[in-house]
Amino acid sequence: MGIESFAAASALARIYWDVAPILVRVGPLAVRWYGLGWFLAFAVGYLIVQRMYRQEGKSDADLDRLLLYMVGGAIIGARLGHFLFYRPGYMLEHPLEVIAIWRGWRGLASHGGALGIMIAFYFYSRRRPDQPYLWLLDRVAAPTALGGCFIRLGNLMNSEILGVPTDVPWAFVFARVDSLPRHPAQLYEASAYFLIFLLLLGVYRKLRPNIPHGLLAGLFLVTVFGARFLIEFVKERHAAYAVALPLSVGQMLSIPLVLIGAVLVGRALLEARRE
Repeated sequence: MGIESFAAASALARIYWDVAPILVRVGPLAVRWYGLGWFLAFAVGYLIVQRMYRQEGKSDADLDRLLLYMVGGAIIGARLGHFLFYRPGYMLEHPLEVIAIWRGWRGLASHGGALGIMIAFYFYSRRRPDQPYLWLLDRVAAPTALGGCFIRLGNLMNSEILGVPTDVPWAFVFARVDSLPRHPAQLYEASAYFLIFLLLLGVYRKLRPNIPHGLLAGLFLVTVFGARFLIEFVKERHAAYAVALPLSVGQMLSIPLVLIGAVLVGRALLEARRE
């Protein structure tokens, strides 16, 4: 189907999307849907992990410290990842733009955020030998998947992370972008991450307190980035330098994370058998 046909089919699309990215204004302060998504990711995630910590005899003070590491790792990693993975040339020319988050929260890469959290937790676990590295990653796996769901819904409200043009009956026309009906890739990812959250939470509840270290973290990497790899086929590409490549940057970054996850799952299952 050509571009002209897509434009003609836009009137037949079921969803005409024209949502303002700002939820509410209070004087000079603007509350954005995307910012709300990040807030919910951390707030709801905190409550879930808090319940886990209390059930497993850990203190709220420990969780408060962990939250600081997680927020810092996620934001710094996501911001650096956006420039390193998708706009490396721009970063070299304008290095101070990396820290200019006051201009808006656009420019955050999920792969960078995941790596940032993993690195931050490594440093946290070195200070707390009673909370080993893989033990930590297992506890935050489910709430992190739920956080990804909230953030992708924020992307939907922002009319960003767009899908490619399509003629499927559930296509969205993002009026703030163009008149083409597109795959609602944000909803695909949000739905996948929510189902993964339910899966990981169910496994946690079933196996607690004897969860083999690394099992949930490995399942998270395999399922989240496996889903990301597949959904990338119906998403617009963001990195100009990779347009001609057979795989997108998101897919190339997902492959090693899926492999690491598979190793963690295999290691955890072998550990469980020995016991």
